[in-house]
Amino acid sequence: MIGFRPARTGRIALLAAHCDDLAIGAGGTLLTLCSARPGTRVDALVLSGGGTAREDEERAALADFCPGADLRLTVLKLPDGRLPAYWEEAKTAVEELRARTDPDLVFAPHRGDAHQDHRGLAELVPTAFRDHQVLGYEIVKWDGDLGRPGAYQPLAPEVAEAKAELLERHYPSQHGRPWYDREAFLGLARLRGIECRARHAEAFHVGKLTFDLAGG
Repeated sequence: MIGFRPARTGRIALLAAHCDDLAIGAGGTLLTLCSARPGTRVDALVLSGGGTAREDEERAALADFCPGADLRLTVLKLPDGRLPAYWEEAKTAVEELRARTDPDLVFAPHRGDAHQDHRGLAELVPTAFRDHQVLGYEIVKWDGDLGRPGAYQPLAPEVAEAKAELLERHYPSQHGRPWYDREAFLGLARLRGIECRARHAEAFHVGKLTFDLAGG
């Protein structure tokens, strides 16, 4: 296993199909990164939930998941579960986000996700963020689509616990879902931790990685 530390992460972009996707898939990583680098600019785009209680949940949650960050969040109103039918609107939103920021790192769904909204957004991201490092986060759910990710962010035990607590606190609308609970979130984090020799971790899919071994 090889450790990799990005030279700079002053700007990150977050993309999600639904409110809570980012917190589930990368909440611990966001806590770790933003706590270590105060002032990080975070440009976030969520395609659905705008104008509803879900948007309120998302704004409060990301404020806590990105402590000390310069957070700029846009929540749109595309219908949940219908992204393929709103392809043009989704693509325009992704391109508009790209026009606003040139991030050092991008977090988005991965192409192997079984949910059509997640998978569709994952297909759109590299059409706009062509020269950026994209980390594809995973979302535990009933589909059983967890794969074999190749990149890991170890999480301190207190960060893993904080992620689970914040997910429970900020998204009461999701409490009725059978997979949405502390045990599931910490269980997956523990398994991913085993895979990278840590107690807990979040894992990501990386489709393409460019590096400079000469350091130039």
